[in-house]
Amino acid sequence: MVVGKKYWVIPDCELPPEGEGVLKGHESVVIVNDSNKKAVIKVKLYFVDQPAYEEITWEVEPQKVKCFRMNNVEHMCGYKVPLETQYAMKLSSSQPIVVQYGRLDNRQTNLAYYTTLAF
Repeated sequence: MVVGKKYWVIPDCELPPEGEGVLKGHESVVIVNDSNKKAVIKVKLYFVDQPAYEEITWEVEPQKVKCFRMNNVEHMCGYKVPLETQYAMKLSSSQPIVVQYGRLDNRQTNLAYYTTLAF
């Protein structure tokens, strides 16, 4: 039995600055492809005050896991995600996938890191 879904939404995204600590602030999406076919994932970003952006495509090989970092322009297909800007993300995959979102925010003294499954 293949686990996962083809459509996922992450409603609370906000790329923090890297900061000065050893651990750098970032956002990441970790994807598990449990199927026997390559997953091709179309990414759509929604913003509060600008049009949605849809020119991002990710690929995850069969039976693999892959991490995509929002502060890595290569991972974002050349798109530079704006810092400290509220946005949401929709993933549409050719295969069922499992999606986990994480954010490390070190803008304050107490380091904040959390992860959550997408919906």
